[in-house]
Amino acid sequence: MADDPKPTISMAELLKDSPMNWGKWGDDDEVGALNYLDPAQVLRGVAAVKSGKTFTLQIPVNHPGGDPVWPGRKEAQKFNVMDRGHFACNKGPHFPGALEYSDDVVLMYLQGSTQYDALGHVWYGDQLWNGYDAATTAGSMTKADVFPIAQRGVVGRGVLIDMARHRGKDVLDKGETFTHEDLLAAAEAQGTRIEKRDILIIRTGWIGSFYRREKEEFYKDFLEPGLTYSPELVNWFNDMEIPNLVTDTIANEVTFDPVHGVALPLHCALMRNLGITLTEIAELDPLADDCAADRQYTFLYTAAPLKVVGGSGAPVNPVVIK
Repeated sequence: MADDPKPTISMAELLKDSPMNWGKWGDDDEVGALNYLDPAQVLRGVAAVKSGKTFTLQIPVNHPGGDPVWPGRKEAQKFNVMDRGHFACNKGPHFPGALEYSDDVVLMYLQGSTQYDALGHVWYGDQLWNGYDAATTAGSMTKADVFPIAQRGVVGRGVLIDMARHRGKDVLDKGETFTHEDLLAAAEAQGTRIEKRDILIIRTGWIGSFYRREKEEFYKDFLEPGLTYSPELVNWFNDMEIPNLVTDTIANEVTFDPVHGVALPLHCALMRNLGITLTEIAELDPLADDCAADRQYTFLYTAAPLKVVGGSGAPVNPVVIK
Protein backbone atom coordinates (compact mmCIF):
# COMPACT_ATOMS: atom_id res chain seq x y z
CA MET A 1 0.00 0.00 0.00
CA ALA A 2 1.25 3.48 -0.79
CA ASP A 3 2.38 5.75 1.99
CA ASP A 4 -0.68 7.28 3.59
CA PRO A 5 -1.09 10.99 2.88
CA LYS A 6 -0.68 13.21 5.91
CA PRO A 7 -4.14 14.52 6.82
CA THR A 8 -4.51 18.24 7.26
CA ILE A 9 -7.32 17.82 9.80
CA SER A 10 -8.56 15.23 12.29
CA MET A 11 -11.72 13.22 11.72
CA ALA A 12 -13.36 14.93 14.69
CA GLU A 13 -12.58 18.35 13.25
CA LEU A 14 -13.73 17.37 9.77
CA LEU A 15 -17.07 16.06 11.00
CA LYS A 16 -17.72 18.43 13.90
CA ASP A 17 -20.85 19.84 12.23
CA SER A 18 -21.93 16.57 10.60
CA PRO A 19 -25.52 15.40 11.27
CA MET A 20 -26.08 12.62 13.82
CA ASN A 21 -28.87 10.07 14.18
CA TRP A 22 -27.83 8.88 17.62
CA GLY A 23 -30.90 8.23 19.76
CA LYS A 24 -33.30 8.56 16.82
CA TRP A 25 -34.42 4.93 17.20
CA GLY A 26 -33.76 4.67 20.92
CA ASP A 27 -30.74 4.41 23.18
CA ASP A 28 -30.35 0.67 22.54
CA ASP A 29 -30.51 0.73 18.73
CA GLU A 30 -27.91 -1.31 16.84
CA VAL A 31 -29.26 -1.34 13.24
CA GLY A 32 -29.50 2.40 12.57
CA ALA A 33 -30.93 3.48 9.23
CA LEU A 34 -32.15 -0.03 8.48
CA ASN A 35 -35.09 1.06 10.63
CA TYR A 36 -36.21 2.99 7.55
CA LEU A 37 -36.93 -0.35 5.84
CA ASP A 38 -40.42 -0.82 7.23
CA PRO A 39 -43.07 -3.10 5.63
CA ALA A 40 -44.02 -0.34 3.18
CA GLN A 41 -40.46 -0.31 1.85
CA VAL A 42 -40.47 -4.09 1.47
CA LEU A 43 -43.67 -3.86 -0.57
CA ARG A 44 -42.16 -1.06 -2.64
CA GLY A 45 -39.28 -3.40 -3.42
CA VAL A 46 -41.65 -6.22 -4.34
CA ALA A 47 -43.52 -3.84 -6.67
CA ALA A 48 -40.24 -3.26 -8.56
CA VAL A 49 -40.12 -6.92 -9.65
CA LYS A 50 -41.08 -7.19 -13.34
CA SER A 51 -39.57 -10.33 -14.87
CA GLY A 52 -38.47 -12.56 -12.00
CA LYS A 53 -34.82 -12.55 -13.09
CA THR A 54 -32.43 -13.12 -10.17
CA PHE A 55 -28.83 -12.09 -9.53
CA THR A 56 -26.51 -12.93 -6.65
CA LEU A 57 -23.97 -10.29 -5.67
CA GLN A 58 -21.31 -12.14 -3.67
CA ILE A 59 -17.86 -12.56 -5.15
CA PRO A 60 -16.43 -16.11 -5.15
CA VAL A 61 -14.65 -17.24 -2.00
CA ASN A 62 -11.38 -19.11 -2.61
CA HIS A 63 -11.33 -18.10 -6.29
CA PRO A 64 -8.43 -19.67 -8.26
CA GLY A 65 -7.29 -16.15 -9.16
CA GLY A 66 -7.43 -14.96 -5.55
CA ASP A 67 -9.88 -12.91 -3.51
CA PRO A 68 -9.82 -9.09 -3.39
CA VAL A 69 -9.26 -7.95 0.20
CA TRP A 70 -8.21 -4.79 1.99
CA PRO A 71 -4.40 -4.54 1.95
CA GLY A 72 -3.01 -6.28 5.01
CA ARG A 73 -5.79 -8.84 5.21
CA LYS A 74 -5.17 -12.36 3.95
CA GLU A 75 -7.25 -14.09 1.32
CA ALA A 76 -9.52 -16.97 2.29
CA GLN A 77 -7.80 -20.31 2.82
CA LYS A 78 -9.78 -23.54 2.31
CA PHE A 79 -8.63 -26.90 3.66
CA ASN A 80 -10.07 -30.34 3.03
CA VAL A 81 -10.37 -32.29 6.28
CA MET A 82 -12.20 -35.30 4.82
CA ASP A 83 -12.34 -36.60 1.24
CA ARG A 84 -12.05 -39.76 -0.87
CA GLY A 85 -8.42 -40.14 0.10
CA HIS A 86 -9.30 -40.81 3.74
CA PHE A 87 -11.64 -43.64 2.77
CA ALA A 88 -9.22 -45.07 0.21
CA CYS A 89 -6.63 -45.33 3.01
CA ASN A 90 -9.23 -46.72 5.43
CA LYS A 91 -8.84 -43.57 7.57
CA GLY A 92 -12.42 -42.35 7.24
CA PRO A 93 -15.26 -43.14 9.65
CA HIS A 94 -17.40 -46.19 8.91
CA PHE A 95 -21.14 -45.81 8.44
CA PRO A 96 -23.78 -48.49 7.95
CA GLY A 97 -24.28 -48.81 4.20
CA ALA A 98 -20.74 -47.61 3.40
CA LEU A 99 -21.59 -43.91 3.05
CA GLU A 100 -18.59 -41.67 2.34
CA TYR A 101 -18.37 -37.85 2.39
CA SER A 102 -16.14 -34.83 2.04
CA ASP A 103 -15.67 -32.03 4.55
CA ASP A 104 -13.65 -28.82 4.59
CA VAL A 105 -13.01 -25.66 6.56
CA VAL A 106 -12.36 -22.06 5.52
CA LEU A 107 -10.11 -19.64 7.37
CA MET A 108 -10.98 -16.10 6.34
CA TYR A 109 -11.53 -12.56 7.51
CA LEU A 110 -15.20 -11.92 8.13
CA GLN A 111 -14.70 -8.90 5.86
CA GLY A 112 -12.67 -10.86 3.31
CA SER A 113 -15.55 -11.33 0.88
CA THR A 114 -18.75 -9.51 -0.01
CA GLN A 115 -19.85 -8.41 3.45
CA TYR A 116 -21.83 -6.15 5.74
CA ASP A 117 -20.01 -3.89 8.16
CA ALA A 118 -21.32 -3.81 11.70
CA LEU A 119 -22.30 -0.25 12.63
CA GLY A 120 -19.59 -0.31 15.30
CA HIS A 121 -16.87 -1.43 12.89
CA VAL A 122 -15.29 2.05 12.53
CA TRP A 123 -15.27 4.97 14.95
CA TYR A 124 -13.45 8.05 16.19
CA GLY A 125 -13.46 9.92 19.49
CA ASP A 126 -13.88 6.73 21.57
CA GLN A 127 -17.54 6.32 20.59
CA LEU A 128 -19.27 3.99 18.14
CA TRP A 129 -22.64 4.33 16.45
CA ASN A 130 -25.35 5.60 18.81
CA GLY A 131 -22.78 6.77 21.35
CA TYR A 132 -21.65 3.34 22.54
CA ASP A 133 -18.24 3.30 24.20
CA ALA A 134 -15.46 2.04 21.91
CA ALA A 135 -14.32 -0.16 24.81
CA THR A 136 -17.29 -2.40 23.99
CA THR A 137 -15.24 -3.70 21.03
CA ALA A 138 -12.60 -5.22 23.33
CA GLY A 139 -12.31 -8.98 22.91
CA SER A 140 -15.60 -9.21 21.05
CA MET A 141 -18.09 -6.51 20.15
CA THR A 142 -20.96 -6.30 22.60
CA LYS A 143 -22.65 -3.26 21.04
CA ALA A 144 -23.42 -2.43 17.40
CA ASP A 145 -21.96 -5.73 16.16
CA VAL A 146 -23.16 -7.40 12.97
CA PHE A 147 -25.54 -9.86 14.66
CA PRO A 148 -28.49 -7.44 15.00
CA ILE A 149 -28.21 -6.61 11.28
CA ALA A 150 -28.07 -10.30 10.41
CA GLN A 151 -31.00 -11.10 12.70
CA ARG A 152 -33.09 -8.37 11.09
CA GLY A 153 -32.17 -8.89 7.44
CA VAL A 154 -32.28 -6.24 4.71
CA VAL A 155 -35.16 -6.05 2.22
CA GLY A 156 -36.28 -3.09 0.13
CA ARG A 157 -36.19 -1.39 -3.24
CA GLY A 158 -32.70 -1.31 -4.67
CA VAL A 159 -31.51 1.07 -7.36
CA LEU A 160 -28.32 0.54 -9.35
CA ILE A 161 -26.28 3.56 -10.40
CA ASP A 162 -23.69 2.47 -12.97
CA MET A 163 -21.05 5.19 -12.66
CA ALA A 164 -18.51 3.34 -14.78
CA ARG A 165 -20.90 2.94 -17.73
CA HIS A 166 -22.15 6.51 -17.27
CA ARG A 167 -18.57 7.73 -17.75
CA GLY A 168 -17.99 5.42 -20.71
CA LYS A 169 -15.56 3.13 -18.89
CA ASP A 170 -15.28 -0.54 -18.00
CA VAL A 171 -13.80 0.50 -14.66
CA LEU A 172 -13.21 3.84 -13.00
CA ASP A 173 -9.62 4.94 -12.56
CA LYS A 174 -7.69 4.66 -9.31
CA GLY A 175 -8.74 7.46 -7.02
CA GLU A 176 -11.50 8.64 -9.39
CA THR A 177 -14.20 10.36 -7.39
CA PHE A 178 -17.86 11.21 -7.74
CA THR A 179 -20.47 13.01 -5.65
CA HIS A 180 -24.17 12.67 -4.95
CA GLU A 181 -24.75 15.15 -7.77
CA ASP A 182 -22.93 12.77 -10.10
CA LEU A 183 -25.17 9.96 -8.86
CA LEU A 184 -28.26 12.01 -9.69
CA ALA A 185 -26.92 12.83 -13.16
CA ALA A 186 -26.16 9.16 -13.82
CA ALA A 187 -29.62 8.15 -12.64
CA GLU A 188 -31.20 10.68 -14.98
CA ALA A 189 -29.12 9.38 -17.88
CA GLN A 190 -30.25 5.84 -17.07
CA GLY A 191 -33.88 6.96 -17.06
CA THR A 192 -34.41 6.18 -13.39
CA ARG A 193 -34.73 8.05 -10.10
CA ILE A 194 -33.16 7.61 -6.71
CA GLU A 195 -36.07 7.71 -4.29
CA LYS A 196 -36.26 8.18 -0.57
CA ARG A 197 -35.29 5.06 1.41
CA ASP A 198 -33.83 3.29 -1.63
CA ILE A 199 -31.00 0.82 -1.06
CA LEU A 200 -28.31 2.53 -3.10
CA ILE A 201 -26.06 0.28 -5.20
CA ILE A 202 -23.14 1.86 -7.06
CA ARG A 203 -21.03 0.15 -9.71
CA THR A 204 -17.48 1.37 -10.43
CA GLY A 205 -16.22 -1.80 -12.15
CA TRP A 206 -13.39 -1.98 -9.59
CA ILE A 207 -13.97 -5.44 -8.10
CA GLY A 208 -14.72 -6.98 -11.48
CA SER A 209 -11.39 -5.66 -12.73
CA PHE A 210 -9.53 -7.61 -10.02
CA TYR A 211 -10.00 -10.82 -11.99
CA ARG A 212 -8.68 -9.25 -15.22
CA ARG A 213 -5.45 -7.68 -13.99
CA GLU A 214 -2.32 -8.63 -12.12
CA LYS A 215 -2.61 -8.46 -8.33
CA GLU A 216 0.47 -6.28 -8.12
CA GLU A 217 -1.12 -3.70 -10.38
CA PHE A 218 -4.48 -3.86 -8.55
CA TYR A 219 -2.89 -3.20 -5.16
CA LYS A 220 -0.06 -0.89 -6.20
CA ASP A 221 -0.40 2.56 -4.56
CA PHE A 222 -3.79 1.32 -3.40
CA LEU A 223 -6.38 4.01 -4.00
CA GLU A 224 -9.90 2.94 -4.87
CA PRO A 225 -12.38 5.03 -6.83
CA GLY A 226 -15.54 6.07 -5.05
CA LEU A 227 -17.70 8.66 -3.39
CA THR A 228 -15.85 11.55 -1.84
CA TYR A 229 -16.76 13.40 1.34
CA SER A 230 -18.56 16.73 1.44
CA PRO A 231 -21.06 18.14 3.94
CA GLU A 232 -23.57 18.38 1.09
CA LEU A 233 -23.20 14.70 0.26
CA VAL A 234 -23.68 13.67 3.89
CA ASN A 235 -26.76 15.85 4.20
CA TRP A 236 -28.15 14.36 0.99
CA PHE A 237 -27.77 10.81 2.32
CA ASN A 238 -29.45 11.89 5.55
CA ASP A 239 -32.31 13.72 3.84
CA MET A 240 -32.89 10.78 1.46
CA GLU A 241 -32.95 8.39 4.44
CA ILE A 242 -30.70 5.95 2.59
CA PRO A 243 -30.61 2.78 4.73
CA ASN A 244 -27.84 0.84 2.98
CA LEU A 245 -24.98 1.71 0.61
CA VAL A 246 -23.67 -1.14 -1.56
CA THR A 247 -20.65 -0.86 -3.88
CA ASP A 248 -18.21 -2.98 -5.85
CA THR A 249 -15.22 -1.58 -3.97
CA ILE A 250 -13.49 -2.77 -0.83
CA ALA A 251 -14.28 0.36 1.19
CA ASN A 252 -17.34 2.01 -0.43
CA GLU A 253 -15.55 5.34 -0.84
CA VAL A 254 -12.35 6.78 -2.26
CA THR A 255 -9.59 5.51 0.04
CA PHE A 256 -8.26 8.92 1.09
CA ASP A 257 -10.23 12.15 0.95
CA PRO A 258 -8.51 14.15 -1.82
CA VAL A 259 -8.98 17.48 -0.04
CA HIS A 260 -8.02 16.68 3.55
CA GLY A 261 -6.11 13.40 3.24
CA VAL A 262 -8.32 11.76 5.88
CA ALA A 263 -8.84 8.01 5.42
CA LEU A 264 -12.42 6.81 4.92
CA PRO A 265 -14.36 9.80 6.28
CA LEU A 266 -17.67 8.47 4.92
CA HIS A 267 -17.35 5.39 7.10
CA CYS A 268 -17.56 7.81 10.01
CA ALA A 269 -19.99 10.38 8.61
CA LEU A 270 -22.47 7.86 7.16
CA MET A 271 -22.06 4.71 9.24
CA ARG A 272 -20.85 5.89 12.64
CA ASN A 273 -22.91 9.10 12.74
CA LEU A 274 -26.01 8.37 10.62
CA GLY A 275 -26.26 4.61 11.07
CA ILE A 276 -26.19 3.85 7.33
CA THR A 277 -25.18 0.24 6.77
CA LEU A 278 -22.27 -0.36 4.37
CA THR A 279 -22.01 -3.38 2.09
CA GLU A 280 -18.69 -3.83 0.32
CA ILE A 281 -16.96 -5.95 -2.35
CA ALA A 282 -20.19 -6.70 -4.27
CA GLU A 283 -20.11 -8.34 -7.68
CA LEU A 284 -22.16 -5.96 -9.82
CA ASP A 285 -21.00 -6.45 -13.42
CA PRO A 286 -23.58 -9.12 -14.48
CA LEU A 287 -26.42 -7.14 -12.90
CA ALA A 288 -25.21 -3.93 -14.54
CA ASP A 289 -25.01 -5.59 -17.96
CA ASP A 290 -28.58 -6.80 -17.62
CA CYS A 291 -29.82 -3.41 -16.44
CA ALA A 292 -28.17 -1.75 -19.43
CA ALA A 293 -29.88 -4.25 -21.73
CA ASP A 294 -33.43 -3.98 -20.40
CA ARG A 295 -33.17 -0.43 -18.94
CA GLN A 296 -34.58 -1.59 -15.59
CA TYR A 297 -32.35 -0.27 -12.83
CA THR A 298 -34.69 -0.85 -9.88
CA PHE A 299 -35.50 -4.17 -8.24
CA LEU A 300 -36.12 -6.05 -5.01
CA TYR A 301 -32.92 -6.25 -2.96
CA THR A 302 -32.62 -8.86 -0.21
CA ALA A 303 -29.67 -9.71 2.02
CA ALA A 304 -28.85 -11.31 5.34
CA PRO A 305 -25.23 -11.55 6.51
CA LEU A 306 -24.13 -14.51 8.60
CA LYS A 307 -25.28 -14.32 12.22
CA VAL A 308 -21.86 -13.87 13.78
CA VAL A 309 -22.32 -12.87 17.42
CA GLY A 310 -19.88 -10.10 18.29
CA GLY A 311 -18.66 -9.78 14.71
CA SER A 312 -17.39 -6.52 13.25
CA GLY A 313 -18.79 -7.70 9.91
CA ALA A 314 -19.98 -10.85 8.18
CA PRO A 315 -20.03 -12.35 4.66
CA VAL A 316 -23.23 -12.08 2.66
CA ASN A 317 -24.62 -13.21 -0.69
CA PRO A 318 -27.29 -10.60 -1.55
CA VAL A 319 -30.04 -11.65 -3.96
CA VAL A 320 -31.57 -9.17 -6.41
CA ILE A 321 -34.88 -9.93 -8.12
CA LYS A 322 -35.82 -7.84 -11.16
